Amino acid sequence: MNVKFSRRNTAAAIAGAAALALIATGCGSSSDQPASSENPVELTVTTFGTFGYGDLYGQYEAANPGVKIKATNIDRGANARTDAFTKLAAGSGLSDVVAIEEGWLGSIMEVSDQFTDLNEHGAADIKANWVDWKFKQGTDPDGRVIGYGTDIGPQGLCYNGKLFEAAGLPSDRESVAKLFGGEDATWEKYFELGKQYKAATGKAWYDQSGFVWNSMVNQMEEGYYSKDGELNIDGNAEMKGKFEMLAAGTAAGLSANQTQFDWGKGKAFVDGSFATFVCPGWMLGTIKGQLESAGGGADSGWDFADVFPGGASNWGGAFLTVPKTSEHPAEAAKLAAWLTAPEQQVKQSAAANNFPSTLKAQEKLVSDATPNVLFNNAPTGVILANRAKGVVAQFKGPQDSVIQENVFGPALKSLDAGKADAGQAWTEALRLLNDLVVNN
Repeated sequence: MNVKFSRRNTAAAIAGAAALALIATGCGSSSDQPASSENPVELTVTTFGTFGYGDLYGQYEAANPGVKIKATNIDRGANARTDAFTKLAAGSGLSDVVAIEEGWLGSIMEVSDQFTDLNEHGAADIKANWVDWKFKQGTDPDGRVIGYGTDIGPQGLCYNGKLFEAAGLPSDRESVAKLFGGEDATWEKYFELGKQYKAATGKAWYDQSGFVWNSMVNQMEEGYYSKDGELNIDGNAEMKGKFEMLAAGTAAGLSANQTQFDWGKGKAFVDGSFATFVCPGWMLGTIKGQLESAGGGADSGWDFADVFPGGASNWGGAFLTVPKTSEHPAEAAKLAAWLTAPEQQVKQSAAANNFPSTLKAQEKLVSDATPNVLFNNAPTGVILANRAKGVVAQFKGPQDSVIQENVFGPALKSLDAGKADAGQAWTEALRLLNDLVVNN
């Protein structure tokens, strides 16, 4: 199952439909005049998950008379992907500024000509704001910059100190980092400690297998796709070995079989259902929301350690794009550049508990070393900066997020529910890969 995907052919139907619709509707209206009190402009923005832009919209409106921002937030990235591609196919309906997630950036690159080239609006002048690999991710093979980076997702380990203490494990951050092996932390050690915790408490170690799997795959030099765009799953001994390691841990009772992005409306974060959680920077904001939903807070025991099994890893991060259907591309590009500027990324990080992709914003978080009260006063910005060292962006192919959500997702749920063993779950994943990606 070694299939080569050339640029644009995977999403040809979407691109073709969108192109015809754009011709018919005459995208890129000549009404793109600078906004002012005499020439009011409404800019629509679509984000997803926890972006932390609420206060920033008001600040931008105050500084730019005539601009009114109408914001829409979709609950999660997978649903935002469906929304974006449905509207791309229709040739209308996309906002002036649309957030896209790293996991489906490959699909967007297949139709990158449907997005404004931000080079036409000064991208080259601000290129140095970002870490090099993030800016490159938002640039298509033709050199067109179609997205300004928001956050990145270096991973640290969230853990519940109270639960660790109850199991006889050290609970302070430095000791926990050493417990897992520090810079030499491995997944083998992670699962070994999980079995010790299970034996001491009878409780699960992680919330569910899916997020652990995403983290393991993101650490590989090549993930679901090789660097030259070929599917990289069937026959991949390294990936299958990682899958079997995770399956063995789950079979040993280490998974709490929680529902992703639900966790019993957050109750699993306060009732001791699991003790560790893989945490890219943006996930800190997710936990905050879950704790608030369940009535939990700083006394819930959660902490954040400067360690991660297997070493440096990046999961997620987003970009702001300007679709060609925008009637105000210059104003939309100006807003996207402002929202992703270092000064705003610092504010976004404080509101969303994520980690910025611009260098000056990262430096600010490190120099401030602001304690995160919700995570036992952990200096989360400093820790994430340390965890970002050594991160190399993994190539994401056109169906990367589909494979994550719809191929391995069901297979891992079968593992969590005890309905399949490692071999059966791997076979199920390959079947879904064939049905949903190869032959679709």
